Amino acid sequence: MVKQLIGRKLKSSRLKRDKTIQELANLSRVSSNMISRIERGLTTPSVEILMKLADALGMSLSYFVEEAEKGSGVVFTPAGRGEPVFFFEDKHQISSLMQGLRDPGFSVFIDMLEPFCDSGEGGMIHTGEEFAMVLEGSLEFFIDGNMYVLNEGDSIAFKASIPHRWKNNSSHHSRVLWVVSPPPNV
Repeated sequence: MVKQLIGRKLKSSRLKRDKTIQELANLSRVSSNMISRIERGLTTPSVEILMKLADALGMSLSYFVEEAEKGSGVVFTPAGRGEPVFFFEDKHQISSLMQGLRDPGFSVFIDMLEPFCDSGEGGMIHTGEEFAMVLEGSLEFFIDGNMYVLNEGDSIAFKASIPHRWKNNSSHHSRVLWVVSPPPNV
């Protein structure tokens, strides 16, 4: 059971990141033969090998060994009851709307932003895609040198590999719905 669970999670994580077994082998310094055997559930990797693979995929070791029963196939989140996952100087609070969902391919968050809160001066760059919809207030997005002003009900979707940042440039709170794929390790 454990061999198969780890194998499925490894293969799923690798494919979500568009990596071949050979690319993962080069990144992790684990042989492609060993990765193939793990993914097929033929062997249980050592902690050292699993740490190398998790690091190469940008994941936590616990993701691979947690039991499937700890997660659920369905998560219902009543209004206002998202699971807080990130706070930044009381200006920026992110709550997950999917906490407890087993092996998600994306994450959904509600972000409550204080007036004039921003993501910082440098542009963020990472893998995957992002979608943002302003539920209350407004937000300025700077993506690849272009500015987009989003007001209530407006949304934007973009490749996260394009330099991006945001700012609540008003004296009011803003509330934003984010969909991020692949899910970040928050």
